[in-house]
Amino acid sequence: MLSEPRSGRLAAWGNALLAGFTSPDDAALAIVGEDAVHRVEGLPGESAPVGLTLALGRLRSLGATGLRVALPVPGHPLGLSGPPEFNARALEAEEAAVCFGAAFGLVPKVYEAGPAGDVHVEVVWHVLPVREAPPADVPSLGEAERELAEALREATVVLSRLDVAGSGPVAEAAIEAYRARAEHGREVLAPGYPQRAVRVLELARRVGLLVSLAYDNGHGGAVSSAEMAARAEALRPVERTARRAQVAAYNSVVEERERGSR
Repeated sequence: MLSEPRSGRLAAWGNALLAGFTSPDDAALAIVGEDAVHRVEGLPGESAPVGLTLALGRLRSLGATGLRVALPVPGHPLGLSGPPEFNARALEAEEAAVCFGAAFGLVPKVYEAGPAGDVHVEVVWHVLPVREAPPADVPSLGEAERELAEALREATVVLSRLDVAGSGPVAEAAIEAYRARAEHGREVLAPGYPQRAVRVLELARRVGLLVSLAYDNGHGGAVSSAEMAARAEALRPVERTARRAQVAAYNSVVEERERGSR
């Protein structure tokens, strides 16, 4: 399932802060989420890691007016624009946040310590220079919504054709957990985002849930390695579409601002 990336929280709440929809303290609290602490390293003018509040303020003073998300995987540099060093770091982390209006990007490094059930998570965001260019392969919000609707239909067909079980304790638990988060009013995006972006992000997560169930919910009728490979091949473009839509949703307020400035 497509989980909420840390770069998504950083971009969403960073955008809300930069647009004046939330306070620095509230933005920092939302970005940290269930982690213990976040720090930012390599910020111009700072010789040591600093907290999120100071870092977001400094990025604003350096010209940043928004933040985009990149979710690259091998063979698909989604949301990246270079240079190679930044792309390589982002690819290793499989995510990054990229400033709009300032040539900087932030890549998270996650450190975990402690026993199972009581893990202490610290995140260090590394600031690196980026190339100011259009991000790779990011659709508009409208394009993403149309592609997702088709992907949802395709995923359903693929799961039926491959005889992947859609029930059972693992699938039911995953679906119930998803519904519980929605019913408890989990904030999908930060203040200032259009309702369409919220809708697209939720749909992307639904598609991701189907893909996750296909991989994790036993073998269904795919009992051979060849059939398992066929399942992965069939679902890969569906997962790719969901990731593209996820990035489009997080980036929507910046894309709208960019279109308005032309």
